[in-house]
Amino acid sequence: MNILVTGGAGYIGSHTCLELLNAGFDVTVVDNLSNSKKESLKRVQELAGKTLPFFEVDLLDRVSLESVFESKRFEAVIHFAGLKAVGESVSFPLKYYQNNITGTIVLCETMSKYGIKNLVFSSSATVYGDQPIVPLQEGFPCQPTNPYGRTKWMIELILQDLYQADPDWNIALLRYFNPVGAHSSGLIGEDPQGTPNNLLPYIAQVAVGRLPKLKIFGNDYPTSDGTGIRDYIHVVDLAHGHLKALDKLQEDPGVVIYNLGTNRGYSVLEVLKAFEAASQKEIPYEFVERRPGDVAVSYADASKANTELNWECSRGIKEICVDMWRWQSTNPQGYPD
Repeated sequence: MNILVTGGAGYIGSHTCLELLNAGFDVTVVDNLSNSKKESLKRVQELAGKTLPFFEVDLLDRVSLESVFESKRFEAVIHFAGLKAVGESVSFPLKYYQNNITGTIVLCETMSKYGIKNLVFSSSATVYGDQPIVPLQEGFPCQPTNPYGRTKWMIELILQDLYQADPDWNIALLRYFNPVGAHSSGLIGEDPQGTPNNLLPYIAQVAVGRLPKLKIFGNDYPTSDGTGIRDYIHVVDLAHGHLKALDKLQEDPGVVIYNLGTNRGYSVLEVLKAFEAASQKEIPYEFVERRPGDVAVSYADASKANTELNWECSRGIKEICVDMWRWQSTNPQGYPD
């Protein structure tokens, strides 16, 4: 089966490409390299012992995107490409709406033109917003609290409308919680440009000496230690979820929605202690003001994916931190330019 992966050079995309290749899929990647590097795909190919075609294409560039679809017949698309920083989305909402929503529309129009109607979409738990009840279930109302989350929710609505208009589509909407960790080889991992927006790469860069101290955004949340609680899912477990979603699309399910998470949460301070144990490093930190749009507690009820996709996480917080430290300590500056 030939799979097109948008944003495939990125963090989650590169790990998913590796698992696809290992499972025998043919993989083609499009990525504009705005927050990724081609080196990740070079290493993916080394690990898999296979090659994959790469096109440096922005989804907003319809002509270039169509040339990719002219190059090969694809059976399905996994759509990762998009801007993803909550804080940045608050400061630059139009940038996020233009890139994430318009890019997805161009992609779907191009898929439709070439008769490809199987899509796995990279959504996010941010679509739930600040819910009064946890764990979060797929049937909860969506009420995102920031522009990034609203782009994911709007795309979900667009894709559901697309299916209503054309039931030949099969679409899996995967709501990720917090992807973390790295491949056990230490060759591929998360390499954010600039100061990391997410907790684990921030901690790792402090541990390796790239940043002076960890900033913890808020210590007055209504949680056991005052810091925010999140559901941290190993990126390889998350990648496997995409393969299971592709299997599901072969059943012609229409539109299906799944949480991908671990069914439990950890506070910022709990993650910090776990990483200190894994790295044998003391991580200096300071508390700062909360970030706009952040919520106190978010973790998944992933039982639907466990049952319907036969998928579950096999890696816990200890393995997450060990793998993350292996990646960061052997690649202290991330991927080379």
